[in-house]
Amino acid sequence: MVMKTTMVFVFLLLFGCNTNKNEQKSVDNQNNSKTEVMSPKQNTSPLISASELLRIYQNEAIVLIDTRMGKDIKNTYQQRHLSGALHVNLNEQLSDIKEDAANGGRHPLPSMEKFSKTLTSLGISPESHVILYDDTNGAIASARFWWMLKAIGHKKVHVLDGGLQKAEKVGFPMGSSVETPKTVSPYKVYEWKLPMATIDEVEKISQDKEHLVIDVRAQERYNGETEPIDLVAGHIPGAVNVPFSTNLDENGLYLSPDSLKEKYQKLIGSRSIENVTVHCGSGVTACHTILAMAHAGIEIPNLYVGSWSEWSRNNKTIATNLKE
Repeated sequence: MVMKTTMVFVFLLLFGCNTNKNEQKSVDNQNNSKTEVMSPKQNTSPLISASELLRIYQNEAIVLIDTRMGKDIKNTYQQRHLSGALHVNLNEQLSDIKEDAANGGRHPLPSMEKFSKTLTSLGISPESHVILYDDTNGAIASARFWWMLKAIGHKKVHVLDGGLQKAEKVGFPMGSSVETPKTVSPYKVYEWKLPMATIDEVEKISQDKEHLVIDVRAQERYNGETEPIDLVAGHIPGAVNVPFSTNLDENGLYLSPDSLKEKYQKLIGSRSIENVTVHCGSGVTACHTILAMAHAGIEIPNLYVGSWSEWSRNNKTIATNLKE
């Protein structure tokens, strides 16, 4: 009897424990699987979809910012905006506009002190998850604010893909009340950490085949056919035209990362990203293309902030595609 009991004990010792371990491993795998399903994959893109925003917008860490521009924008915002969204003004808060646009273009970057005050007044801290939207598919001025936040090293910032219009379509609640920002400690910022190019640097490299200067303005402005904003039509000699609107599909959403990657890698070719510079009219919509590159997994290139508004006012050579 003792011998049989001993044999049973040995059997359980050898095999029973392994069975329990296997069962526990199976349970652990199931739990891990459940966790993976329940916890969405971290969003590494600079974009966020309207449906995802609708799911997470009540999170206390989120600061929702309306970056729309236009005539009487203050009243436009107050009458209707995404619920909880604060408004930021491109001209007054995200720029340091000079009397003469020859000095830095129409939308020069603000000082560190001014930008720090803007962030603090919006209730943004280094831990905030900032989500930006406009009604121009990210062009004015969500992408610009995104670039500025990335340039100071802010970690969590997204642009709403499709903007206000897409949010409305998914049923995001709208507001018309005065929104109150959170009270936060001053956001200390010290320098712009993303690469930029000056007017002199662009002049030096614009016709160098080892470098690439991308002009994201509309084709008719690049060609020199018309100039609705600045004083002179045309483009920087050597610059290639890739309108920022080509980053979008027919629904106003950004193209897929694969499509954008194929498009821009073909354009960049064998050049180093350090030799790529993007510009527009005043350093705003250029950020739309830089965001598109980031969405595609491409490193962030140089931004020429002064852009055409600075170049065209400084007696620089101007090229056109007009037939004589």
